[in-house]
Amino acid sequence: MKTFYWMVKREFWENRGGFLWAPVVTGVVFLVLNVMAIVAAEVMRARNGIEIGGNNFRVLIEKASSGDLAQVGAALDMTMLSSMALITFVLAFVVFFYCLGSLYDDRRDRSVLFWKSLPLSNTGTVLSKVFSAVILAPAIAVVVGIAVGLVQLVIFSLVLSFHGINMWELLTLAHPVRAVISLLSSVPVYALWAAPAVGWLMLCSAWARSKPFLWAVAAPVVAGLMVTWFGIMGVFNLPTQWFWSNIVGRALLSVFPGSHFAMDKHAFRGISEGLGEAHNPLALISPTQTYAVLASPNLWIGVAAGAALIAAAIWFRRTGDDS
Repeated sequence: MKTFYWMVKREFWENRGGFLWAPVVTGVVFLVLNVMAIVAAEVMRARNGIEIGGNNFRVLIEKASSGDLAQVGAALDMTMLSSMALITFVLAFVVFFYCLGSLYDDRRDRSVLFWKSLPLSNTGTVLSKVFSAVILAPAIAVVVGIAVGLVQLVIFSLVLSFHGINMWELLTLAHPVRAVISLLSSVPVYALWAAPAVGWLMLCSAWARSKPFLWAVAAPVVAGLMVTWFGIMGVFNLPTQWFWSNIVGRALLSVFPGSHFAMDKHAFRGISEGLGEAHNPLALISPTQTYAVLASPNLWIGVAAGAALIAAAIWFRRTGDDS
């Protein structure tokens, strides 16, 4: 276990730019753009004599119904969660290219010979890279996203406080603890859903002699085009849409957080039910909705396929000629 810990730590050290600094820089850019937008809005407001808030805000809060307060809280939660959309988009590309280079880069610079000379198993090495891709990187992105979201919420509240709105009274309507729990609880589901894509990308990384990106993308896309062509020609009655969604999509797009909502009917049913809950975006990412996908055979078939692909990547790393 201690050896595995140090192997994961090594992956973090070697890929700190993607795992840590990519989400941090993305979050900082997001905050800077929002501050710029707020300043522009304030300038436009001053020029046009528009007043926001005022001393009547407390009265409005006291007279507001539970539904009105829920809508205000939902707006604040959306403000807090807005940064996660951009950070998770960046995370997907970080994981995608990390997996593609995880085993290929060691072979390209011959450093694999050094690592193989150490008392480290190929299985442990590959699994440490899998863990880094599906647990470590998403967890760091979630922590950074939560921090950025909280800063964004405070900035938003501070701006409104300049217009006579009680900042602390406003913040009590948000649900930061619920957001933290919901986002952190989504990491294991992401790890399971991303398994086939991670396995496929790492297999290409371990097997390809050169240009793993071309092999990883071209092989499933060409297969999809062939299935489509056979369907159009009427040669074989192949399920074209199913192939693109469950083979090509799962092999390439499963690393995008939240892609299971679009690809799986169980997750889609969960998000459809969540749309009716309290008009709050947190209802859509609550553990109840997120873990609805665990009832999907599609998820577990993908996990089995991902495990087989990872096993193949381990075999190629063990038997590959790196001399």
